[in-house]
Amino acid sequence: MKMKRVNFKSLTRKQWLSICAALILTSVHLTLLAQDGNAGINEANTKVRSYFAAGTNLMYAVGALVGLIGAVKVYQKWNAGDQDTGKVAAAWFGSCVFLVVVATVIKSFFGV
Repeated sequence: MKMKRVNFKSLTRKQWLSICAALILTSVHLTLLAQDGNAGINEANTKVRSYFAAGTNLMYAVGALVGLIGAVKVYQKWNAGDQDTGKVAAAWFGSCVFLVVVATVIKSFFGV
């Protein structure tokens, strides 16, 4: 399907006025929708800070859940007499400590 080219030289005065009016109305509309940059940044800052406490508590809860799952896995390996029980216990314990430390460090680093 061939596209028809617009010949701008053949446009009438009424068509030119319509195009100009549409462009002016579009620019006015976009100007009205614009927001002050500082107000937008401050609003985003307050929203992120309000979610931060819930996110930190979620990280603590995930750390507790990982700790419980790890304890069960290590207990099963210990009862089965596996040789790598110490390595698995260290890995699960390290995961829990990592989650708790990351949540605490992020909380203190950003001063929230």
